Amino acid sequence: MFENKADDRPLFLATASYDHTIRLWEARTGTCYLSFPYPHMHVNRLEITPDKGKLVAACNPHIRLFDLNSMAPHIPVRTFESHTKNVMAVGFQYTGQMMYSGSEDGTVKIWDLRLVRECQREFRSVSPINTVVLHPNQTELISGDQNGNIRVWDLRADLCSCELVPEVGTPIRSLTVMWDGTMVVAANERGTCYVWRSLQGIQMMTEFEPLHKLQAHNGYILKCLLSPGNNRYLATASSDKTVKIWNVDGFKLEKVLTGHRRWVWDCDFSRNGEYLVTASSDTTARLWSMRAGKEVMVYQAHRKATVCCTLRHD
Repeated sequence: MFENKADDRPLFLATASYDHTIRLWEARTGTCYLSFPYPHMHVNRLEITPDKGKLVAACNPHIRLFDLNSMAPHIPVRTFESHTKNVMAVGFQYTGQMMYSGSEDGTVKIWDLRLVRECQREFRSVSPINTVVLHPNQTELISGDQNGNIRVWDLRADLCSCELVPEVGTPIRSLTVMWDGTMVVAANERGTCYVWRSLQGIQMMTEFEPLHKLQAHNGYILKCLLSPGNNRYLATASSDKTVKIWNVDGFKLEKVLTGHRRWVWDCDFSRNGEYLVTASSDTTARLWSMRAGKEVMVYQAHRKATVCCTLRHD
């Protein structure tokens, strides 16, 4: 079932659902080893910290941090309360000391996890934020909003250094950056991906050169994600119930992953890029082999739509 026998380290999956639960799975066996309720609010995004020890849940309007190694992993060890509306994006700098978030309140916030006080910095957009990613140079955040704007926030200069508007008024649903920083992809609600070559400009600021326009789906694209390592794939998850895998060298369609019965909200690659996990309104999460283009595991326990997932090696 799993092609790479040499890499047999545990592979952990976290999922969250509209049934107000978060579940942790051993991805290779499909075993759910921990489930805990998350009442009163739904989770928009899950991320595991770089040290694999903590799980962060982006909610409405708070962010909560769970210690997976504690005796009570279901009890938040910290709550971040500065946002006023849905938190749609969350992630970490590579050391895990800095966390960033983006919200429908129109702000991108920076949090220093070593400090107790609230957010250290805030960047304000004019419309709700749907997605935020950290450039691999660790000094720039890129946000996409409901009005179709893409903004680059320079963390050193504390300002917006670049603005892109591929389609005025068409919401940007997802952003992704190549692991080496050479490519940026934005996906919108019309099923279109816009691709830029990312170049280092003057004063170390990133410059963007238009590279490709890809009509990937007829429905919404809810998540786009570039694979890690040398696989050079782009995954696009859509309201049309499919996930498509594109080779970024020419943007040829390589595979169409079919099996979900409703919208596919989220996806995440394994660290080696050999597997992709997806989350869907059909209540399931599924694990796919990139080599075979086939489903190798179905995770069934949630009672309502599974809307976010994250995958990590131990």
